[in-house]
Amino acid sequence: MNRNITNVIRFAMDECLPPIIRDSKWFMWPFYYFAYRGKNLDTAMNFKSRVHTMTEQDYSDFYNGLNTISRNRATDLNSACIDFILDKIDGSAKSLIDVGCGNGFLLNKIKSRHPELELSGFDIKPNHDDAVFKFFHGNIEQLPFPDNSFDVVTCCHTVEHLVKLEKCISELKRIARKQLFIVTPSQRPFYYTLDEHVNFFEFEEKLTSVIQLQEFTCKKLWGDWMFLGSIPQTDTVQKNATESN
Repeated sequence: MNRNITNVIRFAMDECLPPIIRDSKWFMWPFYYFAYRGKNLDTAMNFKSRVHTMTEQDYSDFYNGLNTISRNRATDLNSACIDFILDKIDGSAKSLIDVGCGNGFLLNKIKSRHPELELSGFDIKPNHDDAVFKFFHGNIEQLPFPDNSFDVVTCCHTVEHLVKLEKCISELKRIARKQLFIVTPSQRPFYYTLDEHVNFFEFEEKLTSVIQLQEFTCKKLWGDWMFLGSIPQTDTVQKNATESN
């Protein structure tokens, strides 16, 4: 289902229904049954509680084994966010990595618009042996790259899934040299949501206060937050000087 449509549905459910109904297990059960194709419903409905006791392997297995209707769409990005990213990539950038790249949809879009960029992708799912970009597999909590490895870092519809959010945000900033793009839903914190989300950013400051970059743009585009932050050059210089010493 198209991302623009799902955002409209989410708005109608989250904003128009009374919370006592919207967050009722019995009200949401039929939606879960449809979204998860009738499989592993107990795990899916109680994911927000169980994820905090999962091992790294449990977490990886859960996401690698998902077979939901949302996996059928090409991307979680709406067209406004895609256009924003393509338009705002620094013209002097030479390298870009998409962390949480999924099927590589965004990277292929970027390749078409910015063929000069050296592109890389990183994801928890090891399924890009034939990708047209360099692919790395692992956990976002420990990105296997030196400081300032990429001019541009993008991370779309990923931070809402992260248990150790601050640590992962720190990793994204650590490997970025010029720009950090983050896209995440503007969403109310209900327990029963059809998306395995554990972090909710219902207002802008909740997102920007976690990222903690001084120079940034953050706007709501068709139901999703679009964040673009500039990496302080003083930090980059200091890190490079430390490495050279």
